[in-house]
Amino acid sequence: MSALHFGFDHSYARDVPAGFRPGQPARAPAPQLVFLNRPLARELGLDPAAWTDTLAADVFSGNRLPEDARPIAQAYAGHQFGGFSPQLGDGRALLLGELIDRQGRRRDLAFKGSGRTPFSRGGDGKAALGPMLREVLIGEALQALGVPTTRALAVVATGEAVRRDRPLPGAVLTRVAASHLRVGSLQYFAARGEADSLARLVDHAVARHDPELATEPDRAARALGLLLAVARRQAALLAQWMNLGFIHGVMNTDNMSLSGESIDFGPCAFLEAYDPATVFSSIDQTGRYAYGNQPHIARWNLARLAEALLPLLAPPEDDAAQQRAVDRVMEVINAFPDLYAAELLRGQRAKLGLAPLAGAAADPERDRADTALGDAWLNLLQNQAVDFTLAWRRLAYAAQGQEAPLRGLFAEPAALDPWLLRWRERMAQDGGDASGRAVAMRRVNPWLIPRNHRVEEALEAASESGDLSPFEELLAALAEPFDERSDRERYAEPAPREVTARYQTFCGT
Repeated sequence: MSALHFGFDHSYARDVPAGFRPGQPARAPAPQLVFLNRPLARELGLDPAAWTDTLAADVFSGNRLPEDARPIAQAYAGHQFGGFSPQLGDGRALLLGELIDRQGRRRDLAFKGSGRTPFSRGGDGKAALGPMLREVLIGEALQALGVPTTRALAVVATGEAVRRDRPLPGAVLTRVAASHLRVGSLQYFAARGEADSLARLVDHAVARHDPELATEPDRAARALGLLLAVARRQAALLAQWMNLGFIHGVMNTDNMSLSGESIDFGPCAFLEAYDPATVFSSIDQTGRYAYGNQPHIARWNLARLAEALLPLLAPPEDDAAQQRAVDRVMEVINAFPDLYAAELLRGQRAKLGLAPLAGAAADPERDRADTALGDAWLNLLQNQAVDFTLAWRRLAYAAQGQEAPLRGLFAEPAALDPWLLRWRERMAQDGGDASGRAVAMRRVNPWLIPRNHRVEEALEAASESGDLSPFEELLAALAEPFDERSDRERYAEPAPREVTARYQTFCGT
């Protein structure tokens, strides 16, 4: 395979011809390679050794496209902060094609910030360097933490300024995703009454993400199966976000993927002091997407997905059939809280050092008791304004009798005593070795997360002075989030509270 032949396929364009508009990237006047994810390139079956920095800058800026690329802007609708927009679409993104990676998985390769498209809605279609590097840091951090996520393959500085509140250096991100199919993708066709295209999109999504459903001959059953599969993936994803203190920031329906990956997390951040009401995004004025609201918003988004699927479940003109269809989808929507609670508890048990239940037999009483234990721990963290990540991490030391590091996080260490007693009694029920339990806990409770002040420090250096060393050093640290190293202690330290109190994140558009 040549350096400019990627082996692209274009199944989305074939399967859903009404779901895109052709596009071309804007020319970058002076492209310069800023970041290249060589391990990810090799995972995709590409050969980064064949790319000079100059060639990579040309290719990943869009100045010299791969021979088999067919850039398109995908169409979608979406509920943005609760209000429905029937047409959004890729306003600054272009899907170049799909690759089959070395594990046989189909993955999208797309530009972000490559210029205007038919869906730009008056915007310039460009991106600034800082927000694109944020996507690198957060995506790679989530990947290292074991969270399904889109990832960055490359970032190229374009050599031109983009105007936001002030001129900023421009950049193009190349993003890799299991797909770019969103709840809003289905809403686009449902809002137009285009049932045939809606059905084609469902079949494409099923073939891509749930191939076991593809042999189901009944169209309604395939659509309902897709809804349930998306609900399960989102329940697992949201539980991981919540157990790590991750705040997406803008959970609109056009930012919720059918694949179950984290996507479009521009104004995202991680909790420091635990508080479910935490909001960092500057555009979330009402707290709709606050940390603690995320599971509820996921369910709300799933209800919008269910609405979009209704035309495939029953004839719109048959009121009785439609009501039966509504009843069927509501079974899935109403089951989501339990799906999420089960995933959350599974993760919390690991973080608390509790053994998973043996076998497949359910134990509702044990589930309730363990949920109450986890809730009491979180209430304790909130009441004492304790750092979320460090508290979980130091709990591993307490599991082997070293309580001082954990107590040092609390303004009133004695407040820990009743909960620690309950926790130790619960661990005694499992038996096992204390040191082994602590080791297992350290595998799931990270020492490092992308601390917001460190992220901003790295982005400011890159954007303001072209200094990439803080970005590169932080990225290297985030690749090993469970390893405690003395030379990386600064990355584990929370920001001063006065900094966190006024911290805001921005979408970057």
